[in-house]
Amino acid sequence: MLLKGRTESEELTAMRYLNKRLELTADERFRYSILEKGYEGEVKFDQLAESLHEEIYIINDLLLKVNNSYFQIDTLLILQGIVYLLDVKNYQGDFYLEKDKLYAVASGREYKNPLDQLKRCSTLFTQLLQNLKLDYLFESSVIFINPDFTLYQAPIDQPFIYPTQVNRFLNDINKTPSKLNDGHKKLAHTLISLHQSKNPYTELPEYHYEDMQKGNYCKACGSFQVSTKFTQLLCRNCGERESTEQAILRSVDEFKLLFPDRKITTKNIYDWCRMDVHKRTFCRVLKKNYASFGNTRATYYK
Repeated sequence: MLLKGRTESEELTAMRYLNKRLELTADERFRYSILEKGYEGEVKFDQLAESLHEEIYIINDLLLKVNNSYFQIDTLLILQGIVYLLDVKNYQGDFYLEKDKLYAVASGREYKNPLDQLKRCSTLFTQLLQNLKLDYLFESSVIFINPDFTLYQAPIDQPFIYPTQVNRFLNDINKTPSKLNDGHKKLAHTLISLHQSKNPYTELPEYHYEDMQKGNYCKACGSFQVSTKFTQLLCRNCGERESTEQAILRSVDEFKLLFPDRKITTKNIYDWCRMDVHKRTFCRVLKKNYASFGNTRATYYK
């Protein structure tokens, strides 16, 4: 039973926007690619986990806080006799472990060792259960989901589930009888209630409004080669069509996330979108979809 689904993080969404409107550095593009691949891998595991048919609570994308420390659990499975804490990695290519450090063979780039994150997660989860006065057996594992991943020099006793083992791991769970009770339900709902909606460790590059490329881009291919025709936005690159209203609202969402301290006004959104439509259209769309505050030129929307 899926109790909490997965959504894209604000960090990933913001990086997508910035990638379209700014020239990111090589390190920033690498960070962005890690976020995209990570989310893609998590969704892939979610699809595989749909095969689970025993009585199991599935909780995705938990951000928890204990003793002023935050930790994240990609997927948590609650079974009758055990709780699984799963960290999903979508690394691709050949990697090797050396002195507890993880490296990509092709580039030599060092990656965060998932074992460090897993150990920290296990320690903090233990503290959380103790604070809640709950006693549950749990097991933590790193799941490497990408079929094109190979890890060299890894000790055999590490809590790693490799791509060729993922289906077997899920099949073994299905073969394990599980009957959940009120205690399991209490644990699940308690953890969900403790989920933190804001991640204090979000890392975004420094950016300024003046440096951003303005204008609407195609929702399908991301091209800025768009034009307005009657009540539609037409992409000259791929031919995708979108209603003018939806294009404006999409841009408002982007503006809100990137510039939370700037007010949503007709003038600001008109400047952000730079569409070949009258300001009255922006005013109408904002009035229709948001609550207005103030009056005349001081009107803003929430």
